[in-house]
Amino acid sequence: MSNIKRIETGRRMSQAVVHGGLVWLAGQCGTSGDDIRAQTTECLAKIDRLLAEAGSDKTRILNATIWLANMDDYDAMNDVWNAWMPKGHAPARACGESRLAGNRFDVEIICVAALA
Repeated sequence: MSNIKRIETGRRMSQAVVHGGLVWLAGQCGTSGDDIRAQTTECLAKIDRLLAEAGSDKTRILNATIWLANMDDYDAMNDVWNAWMPKGHAPARACGESRLAGNRFDVEIICVAALA
């Protein structure tokens, strides 16, 4: 019997997988046009929703990897991130520049969180 829970599973991937007291989220992207702040806000809202469905929340994020299509967006993305992340709950985090899967994406955020 498997104790793996998959959330929003499609043919290629699940948006989240829960196992062993952890939840792994697939990369979340925003599609709100060319505005990095709007795209980041949308990504973080998706993360909030998936973590809640898995039984966790943003205060339990252990690790986050953020990919930006252009590092010139770093400060604007961080403004949104900083307003979203409660003080004292910052995860281990990495941020880099990458060519993302679609030209319309400017940011992708991947994270792992502990269950509540």
